[in-house]
Amino acid sequence: MRLKDKVVLITASTRGIGLAIVKKCAEEGALVYMAARDMERAQEIASTLHSVKCVYNDATKPETFTSMVEDVARDAGHIDVLVNNFGTSNPGKDLDFANTDPQIFLDTVNLNLRSVFLASQAAAKHMAKNGGGSIINISSVGGLVPDISQVAYGTSKAAINYLTKLIAVQEAKHQIRCNAVLPGMTATEAVEKHLSDDFRNLFMRHIPLGRMGQPEEIAEAVCYFASDASAYTTGQILTVSGGFGLATPLYGDLALKAKER
Repeated sequence: MRLKDKVVLITASTRGIGLAIVKKCAEEGALVYMAARDMERAQEIASTLHSVKCVYNDATKPETFTSMVEDVARDAGHIDVLVNNFGTSNPGKDLDFANTDPQIFLDTVNLNLRSVFLASQAAAKHMAKNGGGSIINISSVGGLVPDISQVAYGTSKAAINYLTKLIAVQEAKHQIRCNAVLPGMTATEAVEKHLSDDFRNLFMRHIPLGRMGQPEEIAEAVCYFASDASAYTTGQILTVSGGFGLATPLYGDLALKAKER
């Protein structure tokens, strides 16, 4: 088991990618702490899994990022891995540059960026005392490739990509590694809820592998960065997107025409 005896803390962990990461880390032998606002739901999930506990975290309350880390360190004695999975956006209000309300932009960037900064800063202090650790930020391909909307979300994820590299460089002296995993379109409840079938089909035309990713595939990448197999890997921005963004902008149209022949 790749994560045997490691203590792993995961934010936004009760559904989608976060839950898949919880299950994978537990399967690989870690003691996993689910950080969640809905403690009842988290405890219900944890009761069905082996070596999974819960700690409280509400992204709208900045102080809980520090308190959740302290709770884990107090209970487990140390922390080896932090997975910053929290991220939010309101597609109905996070529009293009010209039409997004300034306060929506500022609130979204602040919420997403501080979740990574505060949790990482608190965890790094404990990791340094313990001889090192791994911080893994769940970003997005939206932080690499500009889109026609969600200006705040994309900007926040681009900032998280840079912060990942900054943490990697500045905390390397403590043997703390920091890497980011950038999912593309992934088959989660949020995607089903917020994106229409037409949009999903249009998006998938630009994915060379021709499908959405699965949360479990994102979890596999996270598990690699959490494990000792990546002990010499830091500051990396890993896209897990089926090849989205690699091809010429004409790829989707050309692929469709080729398919119709």
